[in-house]
Amino acid sequence: MKTILRNATVFTRKGFERMDIAISGDRLLVPFDVSDIVQSDDVVFDFNHKYILPGFVDVHVHFREPGFSYKETIGTGSMAAAHGGFTTVFTMPNLNPPPCDYASLKQQLDIIEKDAVIKVVPFGAITENQKGRGKLSKMDEMADYVAGFSDDGVGVQADFTMEDAMVKVASLGKIISAHCEDESLNTIPYTGTTSASESVQAARDIELSAKTGCKYHICHVSAKETLDAVRKGKARGINVTCETGPHYIAFNSNTIKHEGNFRMNPPIKSPEDQKAIIEAIKDGTIDMIATDHAPHSLEEKSKGFDKSSFGVVGLETSFAVSYTELVKKNVISFERLVELMSVNPRKRFGLPGGYIENGEVADICVVDTETTWKVNPEEFLTKGRSTPFDGINLTGKVIATFVDGKLVYRNEQEI
Repeated sequence: MKTILRNATVFTRKGFERMDIAISGDRLLVPFDVSDIVQSDDVVFDFNHKYILPGFVDVHVHFREPGFSYKETIGTGSMAAAHGGFTTVFTMPNLNPPPCDYASLKQQLDIIEKDAVIKVVPFGAITENQKGRGKLSKMDEMADYVAGFSDDGVGVQADFTMEDAMVKVASLGKIISAHCEDESLNTIPYTGTTSASESVQAARDIELSAKTGCKYHICHVSAKETLDAVRKGKARGINVTCETGPHYIAFNSNTIKHEGNFRMNPPIKSPEDQKAIIEAIKDGTIDMIATDHAPHSLEEKSKGFDKSSFGVVGLETSFAVSYTELVKKNVISFERLVELMSVNPRKRFGLPGGYIENGEVADICVVDTETTWKVNPEEFLTKGRSTPFDGINLTGKVIATFVDGKLVYRNEQEI
């Protein structure tokens, strides 16, 4: 039995090509000649006017389990990811217990094996109990099972702690993915990271990456000064990459609403920062788009802009927001967007794939770029409902997601 996908425009190493493809087992057959071998039990989809893309990879999500399953679970989070076209995500260690050794990590791995509908790979914590200070976690025990190491939500405060971490991580051949926040420079606590607290710590870490040879990645860049540091570091040949989120692309401090749906850390910043983010996407300084999908309960997000918990959901709107803001507005090409959401995350974190090719694992999504829809959080598959895009019209919709050749999400209205 095969799954045959007909008449689509397919993302290959040559760019977009119109062709038929098929899935046999967990592998792609590219191209596929439908006059060749079609069996009675083959499943055929006609994806005329649709695009088949390598499944999106989000290197920064929070699935809240173990410890906070009232906010999200591996099951609900991975279904939301499939709904958004993601076939692989990396989960951050803000958990109870945080993954600081193999025993604590295994609790999460066991839930992933049982409940995930897509590929979910954890980050291990950098420091013991993910405090951003003190002893390092037991990285040796976790290295074979994690995407890398992060204390996301907390910046590593001491220079010597980060240097020790980078030496260790480099020896293990892994990567540090850092939330940059110098707590001594946060002068407006309720809004989260200031530009200085983000950029100063990022600049410090880039220098430490140069010194130690550690691969270094910066989470959720929101400030133009951070981008300046990344750009200069790359020019010097330092092994640094960075991500930004859809909300930093779409909004600035003049366009946000002062309500819980817009409270995240780092906060959305000035129009000048937004412009710098757009330019950095265009010139390649920003390597990838990541959602920082961070669900909370309704109660936690209903306390206003100043007191609600930090974090918004984003997996189910990421493609549409990015397509609407970047491709439809002619900021970048559609091919470049696929690089930001599929190709570059795989390259940076050592994952296979990135193109629709014969013999590759069938981790793919199918998108409709003609449909415009209004964001309704009640239709989300995540437990979280807090999104700054609530009620906004977006163009571009994921209509199917396949993982290891299995159809894990389909839009019943479209296919």
